[in-house]
Amino acid sequence: MVMKINFVCLGNICRSPMAEFFMKKIVADAGLTDKISVESSGCHATGYTQISSGTCIELAQNNIPFNPDRISKKFNRADYQNCDYIIAMDKYNFSDLQAMTGGDPDKKFFLMMEFAGEKRDVEDPYITDDYTATYKDISRACTALLKILTATLSKM
Repeated sequence: MVMKINFVCLGNICRSPMAEFFMKKIVADAGLTDKISVESSGCHATGYTQISSGTCIELAQNNIPFNPDRISKKFNRADYQNCDYIIAMDKYNFSDLQAMTGGDPDKKFFLMMEFAGEKRDVEDPYITDDYTATYKDISRACTALLKILTATLSKM
């Protein structure tokens, strides 16, 4: 069985791809790529926008492999069926996901910072222009998430 994670933000150009590529790196470093699949999408993604330059710079500065030509992907109802964890970057994305799927009967929706033990949003660097702060939040939350997933996988 492969656990499937989908990180979700507004446009799928800053926060969610940052989380996707960070998580892919730590999953690979842990030797779990055959057990954990990672993707990202946006509630209002256009489907043709490239990852933001600020995200590319932040990932490169932190030695996180990424695809600079990656284009945005819109979250859809099929993603709900295909994923085990759907992780929203903020309460607005969480609310949009609820509306898009008619709720969350399988309890797959989470707020990103919950994994780091905090009840707050990951700030959008497209607005704040602080990609470093966003990276710090994402790295903390993803590292905590990997510990949870590793514990879950060890029980399977």
